[in-house]
Amino acid sequence: MTAITSSGVKKIGVLTSGGDCAGLNAILRSVTHRATLTYGMEVLGIRNGSAGLLEDVPNVMPLTEDLFNGDILRRGGTILGTNNKGDPFHFPTGDGSFRDRSGDIVDACHDLGLEALIGIGGDGSMDILRRLTRQGGVPFVGIPKTIDNDLGCTEVAVGYSTAVDVATQALDQLQPTAASHSRVMVLEVMGRDAGHIALNAGVAGGADVILIPEVSYSLKSIESKLQRVFDSGRNFALVVVAEAVKDEEGNKVTALQSQGVETYGGVGHYIGRRIAEETGAETRVTVLGHLLRGGVPSPTDRLMGTIFGVHAVDLVARGEFDRMVAWTGRKCVDIPLADAIAGYRAVDPDSSVMQAARGIGICFGDD
Repeated sequence: MTAITSSGVKKIGVLTSGGDCAGLNAILRSVTHRATLTYGMEVLGIRNGSAGLLEDVPNVMPLTEDLFNGDILRRGGTILGTNNKGDPFHFPTGDGSFRDRSGDIVDACHDLGLEALIGIGGDGSMDILRRLTRQGGVPFVGIPKTIDNDLGCTEVAVGYSTAVDVATQALDQLQPTAASHSRVMVLEVMGRDAGHIALNAGVAGGADVILIPEVSYSLKSIESKLQRVFDSGRNFALVVVAEAVKDEEGNKVTALQSQGVETYGGVGHYIGRRIAEETGAETRVTVLGHLLRGGVPSPTDRLMGTIFGVHAVDLVARGEFDRMVAWTGRKCVDIPLADAIAGYRAVDPDSSVMQAARGIGICFGDD
């Protein structure tokens, strides 16, 4: 029996925005099942994030229950595609100029007959989508996803668990070859400006040194730690470096991508080279990069995606908008979107994970 919605909403749109990650398809599955089976809503999936609404004909696909009867739950990425380029308020035209295309996106939502929109994204995506929907009077609910896990008002974001699993597995696979060749293995991981992936994977994967942007380091401290490792009789060491860690002079280590976009990348090679110079140890560097975004979603990401999707649709049905679902105190809640966007969660140097890591002798380069 179809439940009656107090909001009266019968047609919703859903999109994934920003960088991809594992668990997005679990969210889409959950949103679709809850909306169609419980409330009898029609669900339109918007392809390629907000960019799908800027095409001459909006690029959408119906999302129905039978679409998710196969392997989609287990797939990485997003069946809708996503986009993390082209701010619609400052959209590149191709001739070097920019123009505001936010009105085009709002018009597309209205032309499609969307009565509400569910957006899946990180803090940057949430900010843009909130501005768009408030401008156009489109009721909006957000679902948090980011491998960085840096949203301040939720303990969990979809995608983070899988990223930590991938990084931990990489350390598991690097350890035997490090021991076989008496090497120091340096693993660089993503995380933008937060060190959550490096910290948690490093602890779980038995790293000797973990470098994160929240803690300043010195090469002398790292050298001393590695020497203690070698003096103990062990012939190898594992070092994890978050991509936003700076060089010794405090400079960001970045690479220039297409269209002039600057991204983090390269600090692992910098650290590996400096360790070799300072200690004489043979080093090898592995950069996981986008491997952290792909792959089969972990059970945790599938579970949280399912919980978040159901809660988001329930908010739409109750007419509670301008909110983001979140996880805190071992339960799913919802918070004002303004609070979610304003909050940011870097690694707390006094957190239980940090204390445990120091308690077992892991070096952060600051002692």
